[in-house]
Amino acid sequence: MTLPKNFLHHHVCVVTGGTQGIGWALVQALADHGGIVYGCGRSQHSLDRAHQELAALPWADRVHLAQCDVTNRAQLEAWLDAIIAEHGHIDVLINNAAFVRWVDVEAMSVAEAELTMRVGYDGMVYAIKKVLPLMRTQGSGHIVNMGSIAGRIFVGGASAAYAAVKAAIDAYTQILQVELQSTAVRATLVRLGTVAGTDFFKEHVATTRMPPLTRLMPALTPPLVATAVLQAIYRQTDIITLPRYLHPLTLLYMLAPRFSRWLAQRGSQGQPDYGTANWKYSQRNRN
Repeated sequence: MTLPKNFLHHHVCVVTGGTQGIGWALVQALADHGGIVYGCGRSQHSLDRAHQELAALPWADRVHLAQCDVTNRAQLEAWLDAIIAEHGHIDVLINNAAFVRWVDVEAMSVAEAELTMRVGYDGMVYAIKKVLPLMRTQGSGHIVNMGSIAGRIFVGGASAAYAAVKAAIDAYTQILQVELQSTAVRATLVRLGTVAGTDFFKEHVATTRMPPLTRLMPALTPPLVATAVLQAIYRQTDIITLPRYLHPLTLLYMLAPRFSRWLAQRGSQGQPDYGTANWKYSQRNRN
């Protein structure tokens, strides 16, 4: 599906976790399609890197990046208040921020487990509680919450805390969709499989933790995810699951979880390095 070139013209778009990986690809895609985009990140390193890349982009003037800790409600609300004061509206909110610590339950500290939930779940709730009343008042708006298949299929190898926060995002978004049915505000839930070329694999997750079956299946890249999210915003899609082969796998897990866990351990013993995949957003990613 080809999206109209500037279908987000004059739309104010906000992306948490927007200075690296999927979030950075989303920021670029939104700006490429005409949006006025605000992205935040917690890491100064990723913020500096994004600013360096931004300087060479043709629509750099439409992108505004800031350092913000989404677990700090006052700080997050102050950032959003400044955007609202500047424009008077927020049209797209994408909750993408995440904390990743990928170890077994006994190896993860209580503080790390709590931080996983605070970044992914609490940060999402803070942002929605701030922006949703504005969207209802203005009579339009779209909220996108980034989930994961890790919150739907439990076959081992994953972080229990990460799976828990993604399951919470999944449930929260679906209830929110029901509550918004009679309004002009929409919410989209994004369920993702393996996404290569981000710090998720470069720094946090060893490929050996991935179920062998996943090594037989193609991975996504951040630009592919960004394009799919923009299509969902344009078409007002409730739920997108990527890659599409996850649909039958999810159904299989619901019907036969033990068999699914056995199947997940079958497959290639090779070790693809998802962290080394190179990607760059470009206008070719629009289609």
